[in-house]
Amino acid sequence: MFVDEVVIDVKAGDGGDGCTGFRREKFIPMGGPFGGNGGKGASIIFKVDLGLKTLLDLRYKKLIKGEKGANGLGSNKNGKNAPDVIIKVPQGTIVTDMDTGLILGDLTRENDQIIVAHGGRGGRGNTAFATHSNPAPNFSENGEPGEVRKLKVELKLLADVGFVGMPSVGKSTLISKISKAKPKIADYHFTTLSPNLGVVKTIDNRVFVAADLPGLIEGASKGEGLGDKFLKHIERTRVIAHIIDMSAFEGRSPYEDYIKINKELENFNPKLLKKPQIIIANKMDVIGAKENLIEFKKKVNKKVYEISAITKEGVDEVLCAIADELDKIEEIPLYDDDEFESHVLYKFKEDDSFKIYKDNDIYVVSGEKIEKLLKMTKFTEEGARRFANKLRKMGVDDKLKEMGIKEGDLVRILDFEFEFRE
Repeated sequence: MFVDEVVIDVKAGDGGDGCTGFRREKFIPMGGPFGGNGGKGASIIFKVDLGLKTLLDLRYKKLIKGEKGANGLGSNKNGKNAPDVIIKVPQGTIVTDMDTGLILGDLTRENDQIIVAHGGRGGRGNTAFATHSNPAPNFSENGEPGEVRKLKVELKLLADVGFVGMPSVGKSTLISKISKAKPKIADYHFTTLSPNLGVVKTIDNRVFVAADLPGLIEGASKGEGLGDKFLKHIERTRVIAHIIDMSAFEGRSPYEDYIKINKELENFNPKLLKKPQIIIANKMDVIGAKENLIEFKKKVNKKVYEISAITKEGVDEVLCAIADELDKIEEIPLYDDDEFESHVLYKFKEDDSFKIYKDNDIYVVSGEKIEKLLKMTKFTEEGARRFANKLRKMGVDDKLKEMGIKEGDLVRILDFEFEFRE
């Protein structure tokens, strides 16, 4: 089964909790802090596997979850890092964050990989908090929560040239004649239900990859027929081979077919019309095709290659023309840089902003950094004091006072409620 799009949830592993421990040796009085750090949680990694051709393996995985890092121990023993979860995906896979719409990765080369959800760092043990003013801290951290994301995973096939055209114009027949691809061929529409890839070799020994894409119809870009499912595979191709049934065997106008298909390409993605397009007049062995071609050329002032996919007449010439075009074209990235999410600043740039609003008589505080700080705090006496100091330095107390909070009023962060104290 050919599966080229899935939506999944991923949850990276939380970091292990830090340990609050002290040295207890018999001859070392007042031994001091000795608690180790927690281990890092498992990250979720997508990696290219050239043996895969579809996203079928991901279709039935609703949630991919990483393990939590091991907790820190006494004697300054750090917890073990959880092993990362590596998910194999086909070449040409694109991963998009559903919440932001930004692309996390476009995996096109062998061994390409991308971290789609980072595991949380381990919480620090109390040894890490020792200072001159507090040489024996009695608190440690919980592990950092792992990232949670909803992802759209798409496969856009890697092919040099894409064969497009109305149903039954001979795309599958042509690719079966020029490569070892074995598409289904029959005398009814939409015989091809999934793209077929074939490696093509020209008479002068140049090689390229061609994709036979399921037949398009008018309205394909809006979901008619099968075209909306497979138009995306044309986006990666460097050349478009537009195949037209010049025999008009089914009563359609070759020129009208040509206009309709180009309109669907433009509606789906205007960039597609900027790609070089080779126009191929197929079924030239059928009676009436020559006359139709004359009329077609009067309306389309472009080079048209005449072939018969069945007899292979003219096929070598058009394959060389495609190879010539490919030789002139450099590979262009599918997406602009501003469509990608940057991973460079992960963990080094946190969002310090927060919001405060009233829910009846309760002041509700929300913000990425504040919520993470809450989850990582162990609410011992010293831990709670450190949490309150952090909020004060971030300006939360000042903002609450501006909004008229009074001593003893309730403040809520996530599911936790606190009394406000000066």
